[in-house]
Amino acid sequence: MKTRSDITDRNAPPEFSKRASRRLIQRAFVLLGRDKQMRQHIREARLSSLWVIEDMGLTWTVVLDRGKFEFERRPAKNPDARLSWDTSEEFFRKAAGLASDEETLHWEGTPQMRRFFEPILRGLFESLQHVLAYPVDDMGESLL
Repeated sequence: MKTRSDITDRNAPPEFSKRASRRLIQRAFVLLGRDKQMRQHIREARLSSLWVIEDMGLTWTVVLDRGKFEFERRPAKNPDARLSWDTSEEFFRKAAGLASDEETLHWEGTPQMRRFFEPILRGLFESLQHVLAYPVDDMGESLL
């Protein structure tokens, strides 16, 4: 189990199991969905996106439905956008603020869709940074 000092060490990105990674990411989306400005940003949206961390084989779908994020473990068949990272290290380095999207993110979708997703990505990584610093759910149980 990772200790808090391991998680917040800026020199090395954290390494988590597939299950722990999924739980941390899902928690970050929960926190992001509570953000009033983010809900306002997606209030009219009805689309699906596929998110992938290649080296872990971790795939999830995020459906935006009129101001709500729906996190699904199954991959979307025809997503409106696909966001992927080659390694979990790249993904969590971005969450820790040690990498930029240009270095790590592989994008498939229209340029308009990418502009729409930029605030969502920023918000997600801000939420994920908070979750990495305090990896517990609403009930106080560890996500790791």
